[in-house]
Amino acid sequence: MSVRFERANSEIQRCISDIILNKMNDPRISPLLYISEVNVTPDFRYCKVKVALDNEDETQLETIIKVLEKSEGFIKRELANMVRMPYMPKLQFVVDKGTMATVRINEILKNLNIPKEDGEDDE
Repeated sequence: MSVRFERANSEIQRCISDIILNKMNDPRISPLLYISEVNVTPDFRYCKVKVALDNEDETQLETIIKVLEKSEGFIKRELANMVRMPYMPKLQFVVDKGTMATVRINEILKNLNIPKEDGEDDE
């Protein structure tokens, strides 16, 4: 991927995160929500936004995705004020399955009862 698209992806990710967390006043949007990845097409017409939560609640995440899809016009308008691009891309919000799997694995590891070996510190 070229430096131009990497820079565009990171800037769009930063701006969309700011818009969702600071400018949207919808109580259904969790403060644990974050944008894990953004991929814009080479022609800047479409943008896939991967969304994840810091917990396992998939029903809450699906509700948030629906809210974001309905708020796409507002998000695009705010994004246009923050970023100068050849075109304002159509935003597609999707669940980041990789992050959800990582959260699930971390929860499983926390719940394991592994006995400490002799001589092992509590650090």
